[in-house]
Amino acid sequence: MNQDTPRKILVIDDEVDVLNFITYNLQKDGYQIETAENGRDGLEKAKQFSPDLILLDVMMPDLDGIEVCRQLRENSDFDQTMIAFLTARGEDYTQVAALDHGGDDFIVKPIKPNVLRSRLNALLRRTRRDQEEATLIYQVGDLILDRSKFVVTMAGQTIDLAKKEFQILELLMSAPGKVFSRQEIFRKIWDSEIIVGERTIDVHVRRIREKVGENYIKTLKGVGYKIEI
Repeated sequence: MNQDTPRKILVIDDEVDVLNFITYNLQKDGYQIETAENGRDGLEKAKQFSPDLILLDVMMPDLDGIEVCRQLRENSDFDQTMIAFLTARGEDYTQVAALDHGGDDFIVKPIKPNVLRSRLNALLRRTRRDQEEATLIYQVGDLILDRSKFVVTMAGQTIDLAKKEFQILELLMSAPGKVFSRQEIFRKIWDSEIIVGERTIDVHVRRIREKVGENYIKTLKGVGYKIEI
């Protein structure tokens, strides 16, 4: 890795062999690695280590990975931290729960070291774009969003959006193809202002669709939304 400061990854897993295997392979790429063998220690390590990415097992005694993720996402210090679940459980409902509680990716064991490194590199490139490039203009097809001017145009025509509609569309356009769960949309758009239900988010998305058309925003039933052509 050609970076002045090594990226930091925290690995939380109750299997020591897994920790050793992952640490060995990621350190070869120049990552700075810390590990924890259970969820409670993982939460403390996260606060001390301030990782760029957390690789988190789902099934752990006492405090499982999904609860660890939920607690991390309630702490604003980890708003920019990527969280990837690494687990032997690949059931749809487990993946939905992981994404709904703030996970950014879901990786099923077993996985080859080169594939794992590729997935983690992709996640870290995404967070670097968020933090360093501060993109002002997003474009998907004929749909263009200009953050600096708070303007959305489609095929050259200006689209009038309310503030929350604009923010939701901006979030979706920031990562075309990525599925954003309703929980993630709520956390990033409403933060702690008010408590809203899934219905509120669905209504906002419906209003955006009415203005930009049905072709851009896709619904993944039981999971959330993504934008693509």
